[in-house]
Amino acid sequence: MSNTTRRNILQSSALAAGAAAFLAQELKSQAPAGAGQAKGKGKGGAPQIMEIPADLPKREPAWPQLFPAGFKNSRVKTSGGAEINVLVGGEGPPVLFMHGAPQSLCTWHLVAPEIMKHHTMVMMDHRGYGDSSKPADLPDHSSQSKRPMAQDGVDVMKSFGYDRFAVVGHDRGGRVGHRLARDHAEKVTKLLVIDIVPALYLYTHVTIDFVQAYAHWFSYLAASPTPENTLLTQYIAQARAGTQTGLAAEFNRCMLNPGSVHAMCEDYRASASIDLKYDEEDAKKGVKVQCPLHVLWAAPPGGAMGRLYDVLGIWKGEGVKVTGKALTGGHSLQEGNPKETQEEILAFLKA
Repeated sequence: MSNTTRRNILQSSALAAGAAAFLAQELKSQAPAGAGQAKGKGKGGAPQIMEIPADLPKREPAWPQLFPAGFKNSRVKTSGGAEINVLVGGEGPPVLFMHGAPQSLCTWHLVAPEIMKHHTMVMMDHRGYGDSSKPADLPDHSSQSKRPMAQDGVDVMKSFGYDRFAVVGHDRGGRVGHRLARDHAEKVTKLLVIDIVPALYLYTHVTIDFVQAYAHWFSYLAASPTPENTLLTQYIAQARAGTQTGLAAEFNRCMLNPGSVHAMCEDYRASASIDLKYDEEDAKKGVKVQCPLHVLWAAPPGGAMGRLYDVLGIWKGEGVKVTGKALTGGHSLQEGNPKETQEEILAFLKA
């Protein structure tokens, strides 16, 4: 890695740290009364992540109502000690689908009816998310790193007898897919990522536009439990309001769990620390995605990625065969524009 690149990383890391501290203080000052307050104290009197009020209504998982008949739910224990919630259905070549934050496998329900006609869909909740287990903390945040999350995906597919498979990932799931395609190149036949650019690029090109568009990338980095309690206060308020339905209600159900909120924050903390180390090592070695890589992103004004970055140009530096296209529909294209998104997915997998 060149001295210039290292200098850019250090400068951007300093800006990111400053932005995180500033935004954390802003969140603390703007949070509703009681936000960030713990019911108990931990070792040394440290504040704890707040608990969920016992009087909130309980919801059952929504996948039986959201997905067509033919999908089966199961749990897979992985080599990394996680227990992954999985939904499988369809016929044909296998495809692993991975969701973003703060979502779950249910994000794919609008594209599932058509894709299942052509492919076996294996959809997983990442460790820490949805109905999967919540990993124990490690000091370097590596329990929620993209590397063990990618290994979870390999283990899930192996449990169903699939040694080679395609991968589709949105948001954080795209980052896990990117890591999976580098760590396990022999297993990934094709990779499609939705509305992201590589994290190493973002952290080495920190600008005020990036910080303003993706403030949570920095606020979630603050030490626990400040961001966790701010988020839980919001999720509790949404649940009490009782106005959410469908997919929004399902995501709220999954995040009304201190373990889920903490795991999501740890996911972001890992992205800005241990994952950057892995990414820098790959960059130094010249590691690229060897399988065909297709990139979809939200066209402006619905998405910030397309407004701020040359998405396809950046990704062409990450793979040997890269294609891409902007679609309308906002950040979660599989939800905001399912018809065109599923058409792009199917065309890429068929090519």
